[in-house]
Formats: sequence, C-alpha cells, structure tokens
Amino acid sequence: MNIPTDQQLLRDYADCRSEAAFAELVRRYVDLVYSAALRMVRDAHLAEDVTQGVFVALARNARQLADHPVLAGWLHRTAQNLAANIVRSDVRRRLREKKAAVMNELISAEPDVLWEQIAPHLDAALNELSELDQAALLLRYFQNKSAREMAQILDTTEDAAQKRVSRAVDRLRELFSKRGVTIGAGGLVVVISANAVQAAPAGLAAAISSAAVLAGATVATTATATITKAIAMSTLQKTLITATIAATAGTGIYEAHQASTLRDQVQTFQQQQAPSTEQILELERQRDDAMNRLAMFQQENEQLRQNMAELLKLRGEVAQLRATKQQLAQSKTTSSDTNDPFAQYIQTLTARAAELNQHLEQMPDKKIPELQLLGVDDWLKAAQDAKFDTDADVRKALSKLRSLAKGRLRMDQALGYFARANNGQLPNGISQLKPYLKSALKDLDDATIDSILERYTLLHTGKLSDLPPKEWLVVEKAPVDKDYDSRAKFGNWTSTVISTGIGESGDPDDKSY
Repeated sequence: MNIPTDQQLLRDYADCRSEAAFAELVRRYVDLVYSAALRMVRDAHLAEDVTQGVFVALARNARQLADHPVLAGWLHRTAQNLAANIVRSDVRRRLREKKAAVMNELISAEPDVLWEQIAPHLDAALNELSELDQAALLLRYFQNKSAREMAQILDTTEDAAQKRVSRAVDRLRELFSKRGVTIGAGGLVVVISANAVQAAPAGLAAAISSAAVLAGATVATTATATITKAIAMSTLQKTLITATIAATAGTGIYEAHQASTLRDQVQTFQQQQAPSTEQILELERQRDDAMNRLAMFQQENEQLRQNMAELLKLRGEVAQLRATKQQLAQSKTTSSDTNDPFAQYIQTLTARAAELNQHLEQMPDKKIPELQLLGVDDWLKAAQDAKFDTDADVRKALSKLRSLAKGRLRMDQALGYFARANNGQLPNGISQLKPYLKSALKDLDDATIDSILERYTLLHTGKLSDLPPKEWLVVEKAPVDKDYDSRAKFGNWTSTVISTGIGESGDPDDKSY
C-alpha cells in the first residue's frame, strides 16, 4: 500500500476539501509544530493556540503549498512567527518568573541541564540555517526519516543527503557556540533526538482537524471571521492574540534585547559552576560513547559479511589441522608410513615450528602482543623457510613471524568503523579505537589490546575528508629488531606491512626506517 505524500494530501484537501487528507497532515506534524511552539512560548496553553494557528494557516494556503518540497520547514517558520507575536505581549510578565526559575534549575543541577541550555536557542539557530540545511535536520532528527526517505524528499542521493545532515549539524554547533553553548556533534544529535519533539496534548489533533477544515471551507466562500470562532479559545487567549497584533516592532526589539540580556546573565552563572560543567561534559562523553557503540552494533551485519572470507579461511585451517593431525597419528602408529614423504614433511615442518617457538621463548625482547593473533598455519608458514644456523638466521625467522602477526591486526577495520560512527571524524587519540578494535579481535582481552595500541601512533586527527585518499593514519612506533624487522601501516580500510631491515628499501614516508 502506497503512503500518500504531503503534496498529494494538500492537493486532495485543496481540490476536494478532504477532511481525511487534512487530518492525516495534522497527525503527521502536530507533534513537531506543538513542540516548536512550546519551546518558544514556554506555555502549554499558548503553544496549543500557536499550533492551531499554524494549521489554520495551512488550510488557507493548501493550494499554494501543494508544490512545496518540505512542508515541515514551512510549518516550523510559521510556528515561529506566530509564537514570536505572542511572546512579545507576554514576555514582560514572565521575565521575572523566568529568571527565578532558571536560577533554581541551575542550582539544582538536574541531569537535563544540557537540554535546558540548548532549548532556548534551538529554533532561532534552526532559522539561521539555509533552507536545505534546515530541511535536512528536520527530516532526520525531528521526523526520524531514514537516509533513503530523505534522498527521495530532497531529490538527491542517499550519500548526498547524509553529507547534508553532517554539514548542517556542524553549522548548528557553530551557531550554538556563538551563543555560549559548547557541545559535541554526537551529544547535540542525541539531545535533539531525545527532546526536540514532544507529544502534543491528547485530543489536540482532532480539534485542529475539525476547526481547520471548517476554516478552509469558510475562506473559500465568505470571510475569515468564522475561522476564529471555529477554534475553541479562552477569553484570555483571544486577548493575548489581539494584543500581539497591536504590539509595535520597537517594543518587540526592546523585549528581545531584555531576553537576550537575561540569557547572557544565566550563561555567565553557568560558567561559574565548574563542578556542574564537569558533570555535563562527562554526561556528553558518555552519550557520545553510547552512540558510537550503537553505531557499531548496527553495523554488525555488515561486519559479519566482510568477515565471511576470513571465516572461510579459518574453516580451511581447521580442515588442514585435522588432516595434519591424522597424518601425524598415522606416522606414529604405523611403522610402514615412516617412509611416506608427506608424513616426513609434516613432521619436519612441525618440528621446525616448535624450534622457532623455542627460540622466541629464549628471546622475550623479540615478542609483540600481536603474536597472539597467529594461527597454526601462520607458524607453519614462518617455519617453512626458517633457518637457525646463525643468530642472524634466527632474528630473520622471528621477524617474519612478527610480520605475519601484524598482518592479522584489524586496525584498518577499527579506523573505518570509528570514522563511520562519528560522521567522518578521526579519533583524537589512539585509545579511542579500543572498542572498535576489541570488536574486530574478539578473542583478546582488554590488557592485550591496550598493549597492542601502545605500540602504534596516530598520524592525523580531524575530518577524514580533509586528507588525501589512501592516507596512512596509524603506524607502528618503533621496530623490535631494527636490522631485520618490518613496519605496519594502517589507513581507512587498508593496511600494509613494509620490510625495513638491512637490504630493504624501507618506509618511504619515514627515513628513520
């Protein structure tokens, strides 16, 4: 069953006066409009009046809006205009009460203080954005549209729609920063998603639908007076709206200045509350971490698909080990097999792997924590060409073993998932990759992963898009054996191990190797 678009519903209402079409529009947007109005007027009853006024305006302009691509943007701007008129007449009476209430909230240091900082500025900041940026944020975080739905509405690709959202979030953060509110991109998204849209009072949608339909029909025939009568309003509400129309622009500017001064005073007081600020920052970090973990879990299916080749390879290793075990068992129990070339080769290779491990145990300074990632096939491969005649031969064999271990490290995968979960942002420190690396290396404990991360350094921070393609992001700090070792380098979903010992070309990006 196809769900009608906003434009189709507007045309049905404009052409046929379809009450069902208008009721569906109210159902879709009443929460968004009411929440915006409530943030601006700070009064539930006045917010209902603003919400009713917005949908009356929608009924009047249904035909003109039928070709408007993003109805949410028009509704939000209309709500702000109507709310601003009401606020001008009501702000004097509320200023003192609001000042005392804000101070009490700051002193009590409730956990929702971050939202309390953002909410007074949110709608003004949204309206400073471009129309496309505003539409992208409203669709993504106010209406919970997916990337595919956003792309269809905005007539673009999914990737372009996601980039539009990322740029809009960054721009919104800049606007909040100018107002003295500092918050990370992840924290801003979480706070807006959790608080920006609140449920309108029960029955409001039905009341608006009936009243606005009647208003639209009246406009088409006689005058707009009946619209006002159709919406049930109290005497006080009518008085406030009448006073709003009569308010002068000068008075509105003066009162807006007073409100701005109050906000500045509140922000100064907030900055003096150092313990509260630390708590807020800690909550923000926890929210960012939770969001990163959520993104990681959501990408689990994709990760499993990408690891399918590795799984098949491991299954092959298991089969190879079983075959090797059978061959060894046969060589031990059947004297007639002692001359079998394959059995002799397996025995020799196994013995050489054991000898290589013995040399490693005798040289603990040549160990690295990545060696725990090696499988049986890696040991056999390292032992295949290993020589133990001289000290140099042993060091070369151990270097090859370490190179195989570093090749098993999924640091590139951890970088890729981190950037994807943080809108293309790189980590500020190598330790931020730990949860992503731990997800890729499920068999290792925390201490081992910490030891691995200590051996590497982060080359770049900031946005991934600012760097050249295939730029190396994480490299090994120092070789274990400078004469015969290799160096591991990792980028976004790419990695390499470069031979840097005697007789090798070394790392072209670092002359010390």
